[in-house]
Amino acid sequence: MSTPSAETEDRLDVCDPVAVARALIACPSVTPEEGGALDLLERVLDRLGFSVTRLTFSEPGTAEVDNLVASLGTGAPHLLFAGHTDVVPPGDSRTWRHPPFSGEIDDGFLYGRGAVDMKGGVAAFVAAIARLKAADRLPVGTITLVITGDEEGPGINGTQKALAWCADKGFAFDGALVGEPTCVARLGDMAKIGRRGSLSGTIRVQGRQGHAAYPHRALNPMAAVAPIARTLAEDPLDEGTSDFQPSNLELVSIDTDNSAFNVIPGACEIRFNVRFNTIWSSDTLKAELLRRIEDATPDGISTQVEWERPSEPFVTESGALADAMSEAISQVVGARPELSTSGGTSDARYVRAYCPVVEFGLVGDTMHQIDERVPLADLEGLTEIYGRFTSLVLAGGGGAAGT
Repeated sequence: MSTPSAETEDRLDVCDPVAVARALIACPSVTPEEGGALDLLERVLDRLGFSVTRLTFSEPGTAEVDNLVASLGTGAPHLLFAGHTDVVPPGDSRTWRHPPFSGEIDDGFLYGRGAVDMKGGVAAFVAAIARLKAADRLPVGTITLVITGDEEGPGINGTQKALAWCADKGFAFDGALVGEPTCVARLGDMAKIGRRGSLSGTIRVQGRQGHAAYPHRALNPMAAVAPIARTLAEDPLDEGTSDFQPSNLELVSIDTDNSAFNVIPGACEIRFNVRFNTIWSSDTLKAELLRRIEDATPDGISTQVEWERPSEPFVTESGALADAMSEAISQVVGARPELSTSGGTSDARYVRAYCPVVEFGLVGDTMHQIDERVPLADLEGLTEIYGRFTSLVLAGGGGAAGT
């Protein structure tokens, strides 16, 4: 399947999530390239009566990123759907059962990069709104989509800036749905009501370079690496909370950039990432890690830590928004989901600064993998869930999206 033409889009059944997902998958939108996905989405949403704005953001040293904001309706309650059309690289396309941007259907599955993460979710939400509108069953209120092309990239020129733009324009969201994959084994088994925070750091351990045969003339920084690594990796940070699993720190790299056997390195870098719960803030966590590093560093060795962009943990307390999602899922699959805070970070970390947020999407077992694929039945089920959730939130008034 090639990138959809304007003529093909005119015939696109926007009430069919499979058709919309196939059209989106056909757009090679490997981050940060737009690849035609937002162009297609803009035209589809325009057909549905949305007011669409395209936003391009950039920063020095980063790629320009295209984003889309689209709104339908007026007044409160105001529901936000946040998602992305950028995808990770497909790898060697020859290893795929079907070409990664073909959108092929085979044995009840839709194949393609982004089928799960998360063009399938975007397609399901668009189809859900299209069905409600076609049946004249859209409750009073406003629906806004914020779709970025930077979720799989650095996350600098995407959702965070688009939401700030919305705030400057006076958008007041009552609740939000992020359509990332959340389910584990079957559609409807898990929704996310929070996420752990993330903090990365690089420790530069400074010694003095020298000849391996004359160690007294050098100061080997490797003497500090083992105790620092041990205290970071082995000493627990906490035991978790009722909402969150224990925080965990993972060492991801130890590097001296030294290929010679007869040279004592002058410095070493230790890189790590922490996923942390609400026992910590990024500031208190930094202070604790600096204390541990200092206590473990031998005399004569110096250390310096450079921190990467932190994200704070959050949880959306049980309330009408989570209840609406649980009820919508139950109506479609016959069981209520586990409300979880597991997994990594998502753009919900930006959304939570503006309104309560829940996350719900497809089963994520093939995301970022070769032969990424989604059952056609799950796309249909997700569309039904999104439609019922939207109706419950909008029909409930402003309080329906509160905590």
